[in-house]
Amino acid sequence: MFSRHAKPSTGEDEPLGLAAFFRQSFAIVDVELRKVGRDPTEIFSRAAQPILWLVVFGQVFERIHAIPTGRLSYTAFLAPGILAQSILFSAIFFGIAVIWERDLGIVHKLLVSPAYRTALVLGKAAAAGVRGIGQAVLIYALVFVMRIELRFGATALCGVLAAVMAGSAIFATFSLFVACVVKTRERFLGIGQLLTMPLFFASNAIYPLAIMPGWLRLVSKLNPLTYLVDVLRGLMIQGGQSVHGVWTDFGVLGLVFIVLLVATAKIYPSIIR
Repeated sequence: MFSRHAKPSTGEDEPLGLAAFFRQSFAIVDVELRKVGRDPTEIFSRAAQPILWLVVFGQVFERIHAIPTGRLSYTAFLAPGILAQSILFSAIFFGIAVIWERDLGIVHKLLVSPAYRTALVLGKAAAAGVRGIGQAVLIYALVFVMRIELRFGATALCGVLAAVMAGSAIFATFSLFVACVVKTRERFLGIGQLLTMPLFFASNAIYPLAIMPGWLRLVSKLNPLTYLVDVLRGLMIQGGQSVHGVWTDFGVLGLVFIVLLVATAKIYPSIIR
């Protein structure tokens, strides 16, 4: 898993091991977060879409009682799904930055460094996870204004933050994988737009699994967004319940992330070819 580059002979090798791996990952996180610090408007500009979904779509569907949500109001049911949607839409285009970095020669420099390939990918995934916290803060502020009852216990908040970071890391890593395959900005934008809506609508973000047709329910079980929404719904909302169980959701998300991390680290050097 900790695949390492060949490096030019300098007469002195960097120490191997977990310490070096995590130090390299943290360096990538630091660089990515500095970019956000220079231009934080991206985080706030993404607040418009959640507002439209919750304030317009959510309240209209709550009035017509079109979707059965049990004892929950539809806006309460929808809020975790919109948080997951915000994470998906933000992270799925994360890979385009890598294409820009390749064109600027940054990726070439990283790939000839003694850094672990997995550390390069993990650092970007972790940075996406930290950026996802900003989306969570915006959604929490919005649902608080809308007077949707939330769980503010320490356990619930820590669980939500962990789920948000895991979901952001998964979709950012998937985005990096796609970028390594398609290699051009034009193709990446086309595929990114093609993927986001099927992932969103083939999940339980805006309607419960129980009302889906059988074939769509089967597809949703293969969709990591389903498990992200499920764990968020179980942790965020008063009276909300996780269908699969919180630990099952986290287990699936963790497994998906590990698979994507290993696969992306393996093909990461191909982006420069």
